[in-house]
Amino acid sequence: MAQHHNPQRRLFLKTIGTGTAAAGAFYAIGQAPLVQAKTTPSTAPDAPRGYRETDHIRRYYATLRD
Repeated sequence: MAQHHNPQRRLFLKTIGTGTAAAGAFYAIGQAPLVQAKTTPSTAPDAPRGYRETDHIRRYYATLRD
């Protein structure tokens, strides 16, 4: 009995193996803990946080109205 080799089948199996290895690597990278930068407290504890409308922001808003 003669055996016929099917190159498409081998390509399919190689692709599946490579895809599985890549998926495992991405999963392992995703499980690594990320290092967070330490934040320093502001020098003035009563300093306002978030949005502050400063002089240069008011000038920018004025240019939008023109």
